Amino acid sequence: MKYAYFPGCSLKGTGRAYEESFLAVCGALGMEVEEIPDWNCCGATAYMSVDETQALALAARNLALAERLQAGAVVAPCSGCYLELMKSKKLIEEYDDTGRHIRRAIQAGGLTYFGKIAIRHPLDVFVNDVGLEAIRSKVRQPLTGLHVAPYYGCQVVRPFATFDDQRRPTSMDRLLEAAGAAPVDFPLRTRCCGGSLTGTVTEVGLRLTYILLREATRRGADVIAACCPLCQFNLDSYQREIKRRHGGDAEIPVVYFTQLLGLALGAPADRLGLRRNISSVRPLLAAWA
Repeated sequence: MKYAYFPGCSLKGTGRAYEESFLAVCGALGMEVEEIPDWNCCGATAYMSVDETQALALAARNLALAERLQAGAVVAPCSGCYLELMKSKKLIEEYDDTGRHIRRAIQAGGLTYFGKIAIRHPLDVFVNDVGLEAIRSKVRQPLTGLHVAPYYGCQVVRPFATFDDQRRPTSMDRLLEAAGAAPVDFPLRTRCCGGSLTGTVTEVGLRLTYILLREATRRGADVIAACCPLCQFNLDSYQREIKRRHGGDAEIPVVYFTQLLGLALGAPADRLGLRRNISSVRPLLAAWA
């Protein structure tokens, strides 16, 4: 099956390590992935701050471009992009006036949106299309002895629980287990990381981030695995400031789940973006060099 890859803005910027590791994992698993040509912002930012209709048109344009590739699905690693594309597809399908308006806008740009292409997250694709047994069979350097706190964030399974449970998702846990790691019981796996609050109401945002980091260390995790570029950025980037404000009980490496999966599949560390992490990953690399 061919997948249309929608990177979104983050995976070409601060989340570049996510793109590098995602593509490396896809290559190791033999998946056919093609980046959507001439893609644009998913519309997530414009949705709340500019205009809802324009945001829907931005998302629909990406879906129309993906349909041109004749792919089976769009795979969107960024949780914000995934949510925005899912929401736009649903609104266009369920509200006739909205659907007609958006389709006319797309046609004015020389495209046609049929609404037939599915939107998938990598967690969904790896677990349900590739399969855990197939992944387990391709593991070259099992992550034996590595205790991981799987962190899903608040968007990938809410409100659209299409492939996992809204309150206690397990797809990342099962992937990490297939890679040889030991997921820890992490009850805060879908709690908000602080998101944009770190840049608007700083104290509140940092407090939310601190709670997650502290809980992961208390649960005995060696590393936190994330599946959202904003979550990974928050958890990874503010640890020095959090230590200054709250103490040193919340220092832990924070990586993308695709980086861990890539290590297990034998991909070289320099292809997984691990040099881009802010929190130290040296112990992790030393164990699986």
